[in-house]
Amino acid sequence: MKKLFNTLYVSTQGTYISKERENIVISLQNKELFRVPIHLINSVVCFGNIMCSPFLLGLCAENDVSVSYFTEYGKFIARMQSPISGNVLLRKQQYKYSEDKVFCLETAKSILLGKLNNSRTVINRALRDHKDKIFNSDKLKQVSDSLRRSIDNVFNASNIDILRGMEGDAASSYFSVFNELILNNKEKFFMSERNRRPPKDRVNCLLSFVYTLLAHDMSSALEGVGLDPQVGFLHKDRPGRPSLALDMMEEFRSVIADRLVLTLINLSQINYDGFSESSSGGVIMDDENRKIVIDAYRKRKEEEIFHPFLKETIHIGLLYHAQSLLFARHMRGDIDAYPPFIWK
Repeated sequence: MKKLFNTLYVSTQGTYISKERENIVISLQNKELFRVPIHLINSVVCFGNIMCSPFLLGLCAENDVSVSYFTEYGKFIARMQSPISGNVLLRKQQYKYSEDKVFCLETAKSILLGKLNNSRTVINRALRDHKDKIFNSDKLKQVSDSLRRSIDNVFNASNIDILRGMEGDAASSYFSVFNELILNNKEKFFMSERNRRPPKDRVNCLLSFVYTLLAHDMSSALEGVGLDPQVGFLHKDRPGRPSLALDMMEEFRSVIADRLVLTLINLSQINYDGFSESSSGGVIMDDENRKIVIDAYRKRKEEEIFHPFLKETIHIGLLYHAQSLLFARHMRGDIDAYPPFIWK
């Protein structure tokens, strides 16, 4: 199995990333903050006003380390990477299947089944583990039942547009009870609805930021097995949009990202005052909160979990790679269908 390397996240505004021999060095106002050998890193992610030396970019390119740039909100700007490697025949097969309506429909069904099952499991686990703290358990049970019916209906969907409508309805239903899953600090952390670009409240800000981390890792995993993250099957293709990465991360949104955000809030690990509102009305985190979220996400990826299809225990951070491999095997015809990761 692939080794779990680290992603280097840089979010302190005004920092400078440079090269010293085979090391990545991070400095602020000419004071060194951190250094790490290049061979321990697989990607560098910069948020906001971060500067990289051309020699650092050259070092990263030579070692197949991608460098990605995002706004402070987490909106993707650009990505620098080494020349594309991998199996060109696999990518050609991917492009061919992306125009095959039957393949797209069946693949999208598998992806959506993963998302719906995992979203329902998050709700059911909350009902099981925190029933004494949940105020409106009946509402949660109703949404759980609604998601179960949606799972049954996925099998009967006749086209991709119906599936997209089902996905949208299920997401709306799921987020309608998200506040019920927030057990502490409810007066400070709450959401009226799911919104983004920019997020309008602290909870949406946290969700969007972790989704950005997840999308980056999913894109890297897909590229690592030779697939094109831009060409998807559930999400529509758009210039600059990593449609396949968005497809593949659907099954991980609730069990990785949402649960991480809920844990940070419920355990009072995130600072309520570490948010501000921009001139555009969006809510943004400060450096300290970003560091807390990134560190929690990194530690989460280092935890181990049993993969039901592979029947082995792996690091959570390798789930993206494992699912990308399974998708590539399906693309090659080695397995009959793509098996989404179902959290138990």
